[in-house]
Amino acid sequence: MKHLVILGAGTAGTMMANHLSHHLKRPEWRISIVDEKTEHHYQPGYLFLPFDIYEPEDIVKSIDEFIPKTVDLVQGAIDKVVPSENKVLMHDGSVLVYDVLIVATGAKTAPEEIEGMKGNEWYKSVFDFYTFEGSLSLRNKLRDWKGGKLVVHITEMPIKCPVAPLEFAFLADSYFKHKHIRDKVEITYVTPLSGAFTKPKATEALEHLLQEKNINIESDFAIEHVDNEKKEIVDYGGRAIPFDILVTVPTNKGDEVIARSGMGDDLNYVPTHKATLQSKEYANVFVLGDASNIPASKAGSVAHFEAEILTDNILHFVKGEPLKEEFDGHANCFIETGNGKALLIDFNYTHEPVEGTFPFPGVGPLRLLKESRMNHMGKLAFRWIYWNVLLKGTHIPFVSASMSEAGKKYN
Repeated sequence: MKHLVILGAGTAGTMMANHLSHHLKRPEWRISIVDEKTEHHYQPGYLFLPFDIYEPEDIVKSIDEFIPKTVDLVQGAIDKVVPSENKVLMHDGSVLVYDVLIVATGAKTAPEEIEGMKGNEWYKSVFDFYTFEGSLSLRNKLRDWKGGKLVVHITEMPIKCPVAPLEFAFLADSYFKHKHIRDKVEITYVTPLSGAFTKPKATEALEHLLQEKNINIESDFAIEHVDNEKKEIVDYGGRAIPFDILVTVPTNKGDEVIARSGMGDDLNYVPTHKATLQSKEYANVFVLGDASNIPASKAGSVAHFEAEILTDNILHFVKGEPLKEEFDGHANCFIETGNGKALLIDFNYTHEPVEGTFPFPGVGPLRLLKESRMNHMGKLAFRWIYWNVLLKGTHIPFVSASMSEAGKKYN
């Protein structure tokens, strides 16, 4: 019996387990998925928790609810992978020998990378919202906060869901308006980029929204340290930005198991062929989701599109057939803009976000790069789609893994 092992039971790993369970069956194949956690978190929900839009029970469920019965769930900590021997070594001393390995170990925040970030003010006046604990602590802080300087900050790229910090700033504007204290809150958006986003067309639209909502932007800010006494963030040029509450997105890194295994780059991301999702170093190792170093957005939609294409390539690989170079970096992201509205962007490796309609050309009903209530409803509906469709490996009708140019307005 051949053995396929999936490392990580988050979004990407769970989708792959569900996809492959329909194709690789006993007695020829055994599929195992490994994770030390017992809870599955809907990570996009972390954005809504601080503003009391979602409750904790909306975004946390048991991992085993979503793993197919035909897949072995191994709940334990991984020590390291020995790819030269096709082995996964567990902390408890057990060994998983594999024929094919899928790495879906994700990315995590590393606030310790910046001096002072995880200092005395951590979870007092300095918060992240990329973890459940940080998001919940921030919710409790904002409930009683009377106003002051709110700084929303990105340490460095790449990060999971690159639009989330902007969404946080927009939702904060809406939240304080509804609490009738917006005039008492100064919101500043601080980014290491030269503009609001990584893509020029989207940057133009998003910076217009920042101005419209009276949100300051500080660009090209490369943070050097957090001064907990003065409550300032300071960049390498000495520029200091004061805060009463700092909502920061720390450095994002791949899992430490990748470093221990000697499989990653400086940020513990696995070098991956961007079109096939095969490891650049090991033919029987495949990587998807936030664990890879491909130049695509680290977002759930990307993992969803990758999973559909990777499933086909895994089947080609086990049959000894050439892999298809089909993944185009497709990302599809709703951007909450506050006040019950949202934008939608659709892009890939070669095409930046533009205006148009989605998913049906000329019809929509969703509008690209335009604020609408329909887009906001789409964002909220995505949580149900995530739990009931996406994780189970079900294809979303009318949404292709590769980006369609139909219905988009290119100059």
